Amino acid sequence: MSNLAIQYGGINLGQGFPNFDGPEFVKEAAIQAIKDGKNQYARGYGVPDLNLAIAERFKKDTGLVVDPEKEVTVTSGCTEAIAATMLGLINPGDEVILFAPFYDSYEATLSMAGAKIKCITLRPPDFSIPINELRSAISKDTRAILMNTPHNPTGKMFTKDELNEIASLCIENDVLVFSDEVYDKLSFEMDHISIASLPGMYERTVTMNSLGKTFSLTGWKIGWAIAPPHLTWGVRQAHAFLTFATSTPMQSAAATALRAPDSYYEELKKDYMAKKAILVEGLNAVGFKVFPSSGTYFIIVDHTPFGLKNDVEFCEYLNDVEIYILLVSDQRKQI
Repeated sequence: MSNLAIQYGGINLGQGFPNFDGPEFVKEAAIQAIKDGKNQYARGYGVPDLNLAIAERFKKDTGLVVDPEKEVTVTSGCTEAIAATMLGLINPGDEVILFAPFYDSYEATLSMAGAKIKCITLRPPDFSIPINELRSAISKDTRAILMNTPHNPTGKMFTKDELNEIASLCIENDVLVFSDEVYDKLSFEMDHISIASLPGMYERTVTMNSLGKTFSLTGWKIGWAIAPPHLTWGVRQAHAFLTFATSTPMQSAAATALRAPDSYYEELKKDYMAKKAILVEGLNAVGFKVFPSSGTYFIIVDHTPFGLKNDVEFCEYLNDVEIYILLVSDQRKQI
């Protein structure tokens, strides 16, 4: 999609990166780290100061106290945290439940791990979780539920009631949760809740996050996984043979970023809400039906008012006007 947009000078509305740069104080911290000679291999599971900064931020966000040495693993972006989690904790034949539509890396890494994938479709307009369907999907072979909130690509945020229902099912059936929370600071309509913070859930949850979305530095590829020691062990075993270590100077700068004052996050949210309002107004004005979006970069729209047969045909039409979009139905067809 990105290559086509570049090739034809089109507008890419499908990929998760902004059209502006990250904050100067973080970039200056990276430059200083390079000048200070922090340019050789880092410790495999993270530069100590970054592990500590991640633990500090997690405590501030969730109230949970984690050991930065035993429960935090720094990875090359959240995508590698996802891969390390799947490859380190899933055995061939294990069932893993996904909520569709989903980030394409989930299916790919689960396939590499030999997992059996079950999909539960989030349905418009509010993309609520069909809890009874989820309950029926859990079997004796279910190893984990992989979830993402705020959700890519629907913009949905899982409600506290939904998270409590998921938590109850996981505790009842001894199921793990892999929670991708890269958009936690792009939460517009409600406060983000980490499922790990719910009673009885930390010990069965891997929480994955990254620097890129929050600080508009997606090219740095700094991510992490937070989990209790018995789960961290598996994540680190896989991580050691995926990338071994992540960029040393960028890790140093990431520690500086995560200690940003609350005002940074407030301004980020305000800026994105203003941009979202402009986009929603424009989409409504040209005739789209816009579904609610509570967070992330993304908005889902209904193309049917334009009279084309399906979303594929509509996207082919958009090629003529040089706009490239994400086909949500690509994943629905697999279910």
